[in-house]
Amino acid sequence: MPIRRLILVRHGETDGESSIRYHGSTDVGLSVEGRAQMGRVAGELRNEPADLFVASTLKRSWAGAAIVSRGAHIRIEADLREIHFGRWEGLTRAEIQAQDPVLFEDWQAGAAGFEYPGGELRSDFQARIGRALERIASNHGHTAIAILHKGVICEIVRQLTSQAPAAGQPEIGARIVLTRRSGNAWHLGQRSTNPHDPNQQLTV
Repeated sequence: MPIRRLILVRHGETDGESSIRYHGSTDVGLSVEGRAQMGRVAGELRNEPADLFVASTLKRSWAGAAIVSRGAHIRIEADLREIHFGRWEGLTRAEIQAQDPVLFEDWQAGAAGFEYPGGELRSDFQARIGRALERIASNHGHTAIAILHKGVICEIVRQLTSQAPAAGQPEIGARIVLTRRSGNAWHLGQRSTNPHDPNQQLTV
């Protein structure tokens, strides 16, 4: 049987303050706080049987996966790295608005044809996420746990369910569950309101 359940975990906080800064393809590592967050996720998922652990080539992803997987093999997928934000790499939302107010408004409005200035084309980003999804979803097993990036998780959800997570989600250290039920249709599960509360597990 191909993979039927995807647990998508956003990596922990980084030395580059990924909770407030758009690092994209910049390779920043997990902070002490971020490693602790991933340790909590590992505890919350300790009874979750996983057939596959997945991470991107960026250290905040694979280092988080190393903690969550508790030493299990991790499949590294280069196509699952975060989008490159171009000249917005490393900036906060406020800094982006101050630097490029017109583009910022287009971005927030979801304007047709919007692209990150000097960054990766969104069509290229979407295509590589799609390629990675095909490889992962065709694996034998039931559950895959992936420690990834916010933009990547949102794009996976969009491609598999034609829906989008709530604005601002998933937060650092939070997770989203997708389940494939009858046929090949994927369904979006509910995100825990508190990613650090083991009594509020995600349901599908």
